Amino acid sequence: MTSAAFEENWLTGPAGTKFYTRTYKADQPKALLVFVHGFAEHVGRYNHVHEKYPEKGITVFTYDARGFGKTALDAANKSKDSSYGKTSWKEQFGDIEWAIGQASKEVPGVPTFLMGHSMGGGNVLGFVTRTTAPPSPDTVKLLSGVIVSSPLLVLSTPASPFQRWLGRKARPFLPNLPVPAPMNEGDLNRNPERNKVLSDPLIKQAGTVAGLTDMFDGGKKLVDEDYVHFPQSLPLIIIHGDADKITSHDASKSFVEKVKADDKKFSSYPGGYHELANEPDGMDEKLTDEVIAWIYIHLPGETSASEVQAKL
Repeated sequence: MTSAAFEENWLTGPAGTKFYTRTYKADQPKALLVFVHGFAEHVGRYNHVHEKYPEKGITVFTYDARGFGKTALDAANKSKDSSYGKTSWKEQFGDIEWAIGQASKEVPGVPTFLMGHSMGGGNVLGFVTRTTAPPSPDTVKLLSGVIVSSPLLVLSTPASPFQRWLGRKARPFLPNLPVPAPMNEGDLNRNPERNKVLSDPLIKQAGTVAGLTDMFDGGKKLVDEDYVHFPQSLPLIIIHGDADKITSHDASKSFVEKVKADDKKFSSYPGGYHELANEPDGMDEKLTDEVIAWIYIHLPGETSASEVQAKL
């Protein structure tokens, strides 16, 4: 199916799971962006952002992640064993590798960038730093840069040590046990027209033991230990609002400071809440413009930010 902005498909990924996907196609693509969304949301919340990329020659491939959105809830199309929140880091890493491969087949021969927001940001950073069952060398070579917004490394108000201990103890025995994950939609962004998550039929305030435990423990481990495995030659930008009430701005800054990447940047948005893509006062446009400019700077033949701004 297609709309004016995107083409949607149901594609079979790892473990035979059917994924709801969207592709925003540029007529003559200069780059490919693979996007991974956040916890308890879906790609439909990014249409107002992703539809802008093809205008600048960037094709976007994105999907409702395992355990979320239509991939988990569409009764007519989802896999038989898919359910809300049913996921893990190991599965999510395999899904990212599949998505990169799938998108690269659809849009061959252009630089590929990987982007994630919140949970998706933690997934992306975990994917490129994992030391067990690492991505194939061919997958790593496909990436021209990593872009992350408001990654879930550490919560702004972290779970208690007891809650995390209890999750780790329960994970081997009850990995898919549903766990409430209440949210205050006013903490997501300052734009009432765009935060409306509590009335969204594709969003539930819940996760599972495995999904939540991997997300919280994995994110903390990235900041404390696994940052050392970030590929030195892979360009990185992390963008985070300093008023984020969901995920820690300081943890993102610390991660960038620690990694040994030759090309790295931390971009802080004063006053920005968690969902910068939904913030008012032009902050949403600033984010999109910065991501597009950063991609352009990392295309072959581009030499400076001033040259890129002149073209945009």
